[in-house]
Amino acid sequence: MISRRIFRRRWFLALVLGASLLYFLVSVFKQSEQSVVKDTGDYKPPEFDFRRKISWKPRFQARNLANKTDTNCRNSVQGKEVIADERGFVCDREDILVGGCCDVTSLTTRRFTCASCQDNGCCQVYEHCVSCCLQPEKQPLLRSLLDHVPDAFKTLFASVTDHFELCLAKCRTSSQSVQHENSYRDPKAKFCYGADPPHLQPGR
Repeated sequence: MISRRIFRRRWFLALVLGASLLYFLVSVFKQSEQSVVKDTGDYKPPEFDFRRKISWKPRFQARNLANKTDTNCRNSVQGKEVIADERGFVCDREDILVGGCCDVTSLTTRRFTCASCQDNGCCQVYEHCVSCCLQPEKQPLLRSLLDHVPDAFKTLFASVTDHFELCLAKCRTSSQSVQHENSYRDPKAKFCYGADPPHLQPGR
């Protein structure tokens, strides 16, 4: 009886040990197979869908653009002389209302202005770039750009949530505006919302 019990225990332990060893070998094989796929370049991380997370619908309707009392706007903030708000208006800094919106009744306020912009979408003034980029007809171009976001800009664009934020980010000076990493391709038009870099000026 004792010898039978010992035999059964040994048989049971051998079975458990064999099953554990088999599980270990299968796990190691799967991990090595996945690493080989990654090393050969067949592994592709999931692409972030930039277009899906961006809202293209304007927050302000035409009927309340002139509202001075209860309208709060985001704006480009940094301009020393002019400011662009999220409705597409560009105005003198002194014409910014308490809520951050441009005063649309000011004679110098312009909407969707491309005053300093070239045909390639590059502008001399950052606020003009943002305002021009906010034109509704620019949306197809921007959507197309989001389908081919360069690796260098993916971190920047990942935080963008709407059309205005996209234009703010796109118009900022980037590596596309620089030649040989130490000089602008076009010092007079270095803020671009389009796909093309600034025109390379002679002697650069």
